[in-house]
Amino acid sequence: MPFAVNNGCRLYWRQDGSADKPALLLLNSIGTDLSLWDRTLPLLAERYRVIRMDTRGHGASDAPDHPYTLELLADDARTVLDAAGTTSAFVCGVSLGGMIAMTLALKETSHVRGLIAACTSAKLDPAAWQSRLDTVETKGMSAIVDLALRRFLSESFRAAHPEIVATLKSGLLSIDPKGYVGCCAAIRDMDLLKALPQIRVPTLIISGTRDVSTPFDEHGARIAQTIRGAQTVMLDTAHLACLEASSAFAGAVAEFIDAVLDEGKMRSALKVAYEGGLATRRKILGDSWVDHTLATRTDFNADYQAMITRIAWNEIWSRPGLDQRTRRLLVLALTAALSRWEEFRLHLRAGLEQGGFTLDEVKETLMQTAIYAGVPAANTAFTEAAAALQEPPLA
Repeated sequence: MPFAVNNGCRLYWRQDGSADKPALLLLNSIGTDLSLWDRTLPLLAERYRVIRMDTRGHGASDAPDHPYTLELLADDARTVLDAAGTTSAFVCGVSLGGMIAMTLALKETSHVRGLIAACTSAKLDPAAWQSRLDTVETKGMSAIVDLALRRFLSESFRAAHPEIVATLKSGLLSIDPKGYVGCCAAIRDMDLLKALPQIRVPTLIISGTRDVSTPFDEHGARIAQTIRGAQTVMLDTAHLACLEASSAFAGAVAEFIDAVLDEGKMRSALKVAYEGGLATRRKILGDSWVDHTLATRTDFNADYQAMITRIAWNEIWSRPGLDQRTRRLLVLALTAALSRWEEFRLHLRAGLEQGGFTLDEVKETLMQTAIYAGVPAANTAFTEAAAALQEPPLA
């Protein structure tokens, strides 16, 4: 097994993925080891050289019997990067791992190419962590296991995945209390808020909407507001977002890293495509409808809306091979043939209101549809069209 040594402490680490890929260091939360990333790893190792380590006091790493500091834990992370022969890496940490990652970005700027801090904080209640430290010192790990599991994962995820809960519980109980207590001391003494403005690397903050340990408004938002240019992503998870929503978490990390590597070129291209599509969408459907659609976007459908604006409205509707009147009438015929009546009514009303075609042209289109898509489809289309004509203008 590969070990790196820092100040006499052996640190277990491993790597996955090709050595010629960009390096990504993953740092676990307090109470977990590098297996925390098992569900996320296959999604990341295809694209990056993934380096994982057991934080001091956890997993196969040593657990020295003394209080730890974030500076010491960050130095451990740097030691592992050096052992892996990596001069710089993207660093992603969850909870305590995020605190270590932020400290590393402050302390070892040349080693950090980009920072991903997930479900973490820059300052927590010292009294609460002293209390937890005291509990583990006097009663052992079993005294805090149930509390930790409730905070780690949402109730619905725990119910659906008892095997993951059992694995986490077994891991918690196997931790040397000295190591856990040492990390508690590092969290207790943490105060990074004043230093965070010094971080100059690209930064992504990931938070869980159901995280009661580090709620976004109290923790993630403060970090994002303090680090210049920091981006944020919200996932529908509790504290261990990388475990509970592994695909979404990996996707957010990959999108962030790829944008940094691309130096923003892809993001700029997507922006140009979106703006072009939006202009076409307004021309076809009208400003009122488009403004209403944009105003009612949600976190759930915003990416979808952006995609169809870039692809359908910019790539297809803007192609020079057909004029927009022909494209409008094609949409009417296709949506009628496929019984997509919501889209049919939208494009019918928009076309008539925007002067994109005449009512006689609609009639001819539907009569043609009857021959090639069937009389029942055309029957319904005429009925839907008649009803749509009685409705008020698009909002």
